[in-house]
Amino acid sequence: MIVHVWERAKRANLGEVYVACCESAVEEVVQQHGGQAIMTDPDLPSGTDRIYQAMQELSVDHEVVINVQGDLPSIDPAVIQSAAGLLEDSAVDIGTLAAKITREEEITNPNVVKIAMALDESAKRGRALYFSRSAIPYGEGNYYHHIGLYAYRRSALERFVTLPESSLEKREKLEQLRALEAGMRIDVGVVDAVPLGVDTPEDLEIIKKEIS
Repeated sequence: MIVHVWERAKRANLGEVYVACCESAVEEVVQQHGGQAIMTDPDLPSGTDRIYQAMQELSVDHEVVINVQGDLPSIDPAVIQSAAGLLEDSAVDIGTLAAKITREEEITNPNVVKIAMALDESAKRGRALYFSRSAIPYGEGNYYHHIGLYAYRRSALERFVTLPESSLEKREKLEQLRALEAGMRIDVGVVDAVPLGVDTPEDLEIIKKEIS
């Protein structure tokens, strides 16, 4: 699964691709397929801390760092490019993605994170105002499913990892709220569909058929 994500990240053609991991088995399989893996502290509290530590280990000077989670083996490389493109606006600290919710049950499912955003429908991008496990915003209109892929400006990543957990982050269990509470700007690109994530054995069977 990790190798599929790595291959798709490489096909996005945005720069060097590294797998930040904390298990030797992951490191070995990535290296066996010709990839580069960076071992990080297994006790780190989040994926954001993991990519920051990997960046420090590499001593790279890239101005943009993209965090593609390892449970998205079917992600389209063009979707990764969409997140990176949001940082072409110098006012944006973090770029992320969303897709319109088409299944009614997802609106009230707390495992599906929703975004309230100031949205330019014609440009297919918006500015995130809040993320929640609840159905937001209230009233008639579309709901958007947050996709957990982030493009960080280097300065924003360096700032983020120094911030303490925020009150809303603790309440919603969503670390991106830490950035919003600190006044950082998160823009959202709207894509056509949510890439299938692998969270259960059932998901794994579905994805095996999709990418076989």
